[in-house]
Amino acid sequence: MKQVLDVSQLEPCEPLERILSTIPTLQAGEYLQVLHRMEPHPLYAILTREGFVWLTQQGRDVPVEIYIWRSTDSQAEAAARADVAII
Repeated sequence: MKQVLDVSQLEPCEPLERILSTIPTLQAGEYLQVLHRMEPHPLYAILTREGFVWLTQQGRDVPVEIYIWRSTDSQAEAAARADVAII
């Protein structure tokens, strides 16, 4: 199951804050799809430190889509990778 978070229209710092406040709510089997206007490089070190992994790709409706899940959640990883493969 996925949660979708569109931060593509938010001003700097707010996308990072919204993402960081959303990822702790992910349940087993869930991943977060973030719709963003640019690649958020500062986010990646934080995700690694907090035990999350991600995939980033060019988006369909926005410039960048980021898929985030807990590093220990193989079900969420499989679902996210399947979603990425569809695009």
